[in-house]
Amino acid sequence: MKLYVHPLSGHSHRARLFVSLIGADADIVEVDIAKAEHKTPAFLALNPFGQVPVLDDNGTVIADSTAILVYLAKKYAGKSWLPEDAVRSAAVQRWLSVASGEIAYGPCAARLVTVFGAKFNADEVIARAHVILKLIDDELATRQWIAADHPTIADVALYSYIARSPEGNVDRFRYHNVSAWLARVEALPGFYAFQKTPVGIADVA
Repeated sequence: MKLYVHPLSGHSHRARLFVSLIGADADIVEVDIAKAEHKTPAFLALNPFGQVPVLDDNGTVIADSTAILVYLAKKYAGKSWLPEDAVRSAAVQRWLSVASGEIAYGPCAARLVTVFGAKFNADEVIARAHVILKLIDDELATRQWIAADHPTIADVALYSYIARSPEGNVDRFRYHNVSAWLARVEALPGFYAFQKTPVGIADVA
């Protein structure tokens, strides 16, 4: 299989992290966004939205980071990563929605301002980031993992932009349960780190 990514994309990192966690054999293809490789006819044939990541599993093409997580979990990973019972499956889906919603419009958007020069209102997206980080910190006060009693693709989906939220000037270090959870993710066998940039608040870790 081939996984098309950009090294500074948190969406790409989600997919690459999970590929590494489950030990899948994937060729990593870096897409040069600065050269608009994501807008070439060849890439648009894979994903008409012109976005990374994209997974090409021997001709089965999956775009969208959370869709890739679901596909890989179903096809290549043990059932624990995406539980099949109704309650736990719904819990994972809830947090996948958060990753695509509150995380995208909070920590992700704040980082897009500093790393990629996006024209969002910095104060607004930083405030959104703190709302969702506080909520997640409260959730993690009584559990080790966000959706189950073990790591799932929900943890993978949330990790990247929360881990690098300081790059968007979001002080996540005040959220001690979040910090402990990040450390647990980083201790998982096969963990693959998200490339750092020098912008934002210095990482105290």
